[in-house]
Amino acid sequence: MLLYKLWRSFIKEVLLLKRDIGGIVIIFVMPLLLIITITLIQDSTFKNLEGSKIPIVFVDNDQSEVSKSIKQELERSKSFELLTNFNESAAQKAVFSGDYQMAIVIPEHLTKDINSNIDSKVQAIVSSFGLETDSAKVKKEIPKSKEIHLYFDPATNIGFKNNVMNSINKMVFEIENKKIYKAFQDQLGTTEDLSKNKSLIGFKEITPKKGKTDVLPNSVQHNVPAWALFAIFFIVVPLSINLVKEKSQGTSVRARISPTPYFIHILGKTFTYLIICVIQFLLMVAVGIYLFPYMDLPQFDVTGKMFQMIVVTIFAGLAAIGFGVLLGTVADTQEQSAPFGATSVVVLAAIGGIWVPVFLMPEFMQTIAGFSPMNWGLNAYYDIILRNSGIAGIAKEIIFLFLFYVAMVGISLFYERKQNAV
Repeated sequence: MLLYKLWRSFIKEVLLLKRDIGGIVIIFVMPLLLIITITLIQDSTFKNLEGSKIPIVFVDNDQSEVSKSIKQELERSKSFELLTNFNESAAQKAVFSGDYQMAIVIPEHLTKDINSNIDSKVQAIVSSFGLETDSAKVKKEIPKSKEIHLYFDPATNIGFKNNVMNSINKMVFEIENKKIYKAFQDQLGTTEDLSKNKSLIGFKEITPKKGKTDVLPNSVQHNVPAWALFAIFFIVVPLSINLVKEKSQGTSVRARISPTPYFIHILGKTFTYLIICVIQFLLMVAVGIYLFPYMDLPQFDVTGKMFQMIVVTIFAGLAAIGFGVLLGTVADTQEQSAPFGATSVVVLAAIGGIWVPVFLMPEFMQTIAGFSPMNWGLNAYYDIILRNSGIAGIAKEIIFLFLFYVAMVGISLFYERKQNAV
């Protein structure tokens, strides 16, 4: 009997949704447009940055070995287009006015002073070992350290500044090392070219593999689950509106006085909207698998992961439905539920890492993100897609999502009973 009542409640919700075909279309079409548009923008931006060169001003006042080495390294990186028809004053003006992102100014006599500095220090070291040479007997004044001037547009991203400065520091360090090796070679009279020795320590990134192919994250692996979550939580808006309509039309009063328990009414809504959430997710996945490759985007790989992802979708859907039920129960008018529901979903998406990765947020915002159900769902999707986790690996997030649903529905039932207590 209870199952029959639940079935009738489900049929009632389906009939209500059929009256708002436009709203249903928006629920399914809007997320698809979002995922396609945003993925295209992100992927195109990545490709443009990868394939284009950033124009920077390069002023060479040294015109010698070191400055030429720096220039060659910058050109070899294929990231910069060097503009050389500037002096330092003009370069500073052009960069600070926003015409170019940065300028590099090499000081005069850089190569000569570096050579003198290194020779003096090497001679002093060799002399301390009792291997004094004729050239070491001549005391030379050690020149002061030289500074390469870097000018950045005030609007330049701090990350770009740090990357450029680290790259230039690395270039100068390698050039100095080679010159130091060469100076020791000359002083000691060895025939071995020490400057050509390879670094004793290197770096090698170890990435997950699928067969013999490296598994590397891409824009699709973020956008499909992220915007699927956004779509799932956006059902808060129509769900809360329907609950408000029921109150204004007297449907909720009839539901309370009927022999069917009120929680059956809520369960009927839960099952109805849960089906919508799963359909939304499957449409998103279908776009990632079948449409994206035709748009020159990476294909969304769900091999061996579909079951786990649907489990996450079901529990994320429960969390969204619970939130919608609470909002619809508390709100008195559609003017309250609709804007608040839409705004709250956007806020949850923002702090949950849908738009900006959580690790890029300030520390206090990262703490807040840990309380967002969207963040729990997104982490669970990441664990499955990028870390190959099974159900056990995402158990914590699933439990959090389910407890969120229980808490939201529990508060809603308590509020409803209190409001209608006689």
